[in-house]
Amino acid sequence: MNARTPALFALLLVSACSRAEEPEKHAPAPTTTTTAEAPAALSAPAPAPAPQAAGHEIVWDAPAAWEKVANPSAMRKATYRIPKAAGDAENPELSVIVAGGSSASNIERWVGQFSAGASVDKKERTVSDINVTVVEIKGTYGGGMAVPGMAAAPTPKEHFALLGAIATADGQDGTFFKMVGPEKSVKAARADFDKFVSSLKKR
Repeated sequence: MNARTPALFALLLVSACSRAEEPEKHAPAPTTTTTAEAPAALSAPAPAPAPQAAGHEIVWDAPAAWEKVANPSAMRKATYRIPKAAGDAENPELSVIVAGGSSASNIERWVGQFSAGASVDKKERTVSDINVTVVEIKGTYGGGMAVPGMAAAPTPKEHFALLGAIATADGQDGTFFKMVGPEKSVKAARADFDKFVSSLKKR
């Protein structure tokens, strides 16, 4: 061994220690994004609308003897002229309207169109799942009260009758069938009126 050997050995030892102390470098771990880690924002589906109750129109078959005429107001669905009995001066008329309010309140209004002491008969029927209240009123018919600023109330008519039916179904407004005329003519039309009510159905 010559004089340089210890110095060379020491230099190699220092170099090896320096490399041992240097930290090992690692490549950074790849970053991945999965659906589970970052879920996409989803909008909740809109709730389905609540089902609506099916509405039904009440329809009927009018007797052949009843003449359908023009409606005097937009409120009416139909108007019929009924044949008059021999000796009566005018034809009964049947009007059809659809309106709100209870059957009881509308019957009270009909009764109020007659003078005190009028006879009132009321019966309940069910026709094709339709609730029907049939009303018959006899007496002196006034046709309603006078309204300020309007024409005077009609002249009261003695020996008149009202034959009516109020039909309701599915919680909808009632359909009102109201026949008014001389008592003898209304009585003569009773059989046709009963057939008319029996023909009611939902469409």
